[in-house]
Amino acid sequence: MTTFLGDGETIPSKPCDDGMQHGDGGIWVFAYGSLIWRPDFRPMESRVARLVGWRRSLCILSTIYRGTPEAPGLVLGLDRGGSCLGRALRVASGDWPEVKARLDAREMVTGVYHPRFLRVRLEDGSRVQAYAYVANRHHLQYWSGTGDQAVRLLRQGVGTAGSARDYLANTVAQLTALGIADHTLRRMLELVDAGNGI
Repeated sequence: MTTFLGDGETIPSKPCDDGMQHGDGGIWVFAYGSLIWRPDFRPMESRVARLVGWRRSLCILSTIYRGTPEAPGLVLGLDRGGSCLGRALRVASGDWPEVKARLDAREMVTGVYHPRFLRVRLEDGSRVQAYAYVANRHHLQYWSGTGDQAVRLLRQGVGTAGSARDYLANTVAQLTALGIADHTLRRMLELVDAGNGI
């Protein structure tokens, strides 16, 4: 059984239109950023998983959690191309409606992500469909810029959940603890901290 951690907001969520069917094996959620270290629920199982065709990218302007409309921060999204190593979190089928509502309320506040079921490969080689949030490239918060611009956004962004810099640091720390090396994010954190005198 899935254990819930804390209270979720009741914000209307955008439904996923993939028509995913599930049985007694539960539902998988693909975590690539903050869901790794703060999923807001305790999964039945957590396993290393690879998603092909999508990459972890600092491509989302955060205007609530890690920034404001006047001074946005920068957070992760799944963008097209490459592959992404993350975690697959298994949710009990009976708990899925509530878990999905909590996750959608958290991730879909501004509509910058599209929720989809995507095929991921688990560490044992098996493949499962996993619920994931991919970047909406047509949204105003989708971002593509230079490294220097990314550093500036990460330094300035502070929102209701804290700073964009701490979001990046937490993600790098958790990926490292899981044995997942993301050299791009680590280098970005070094650049951000160098300018902040940390």
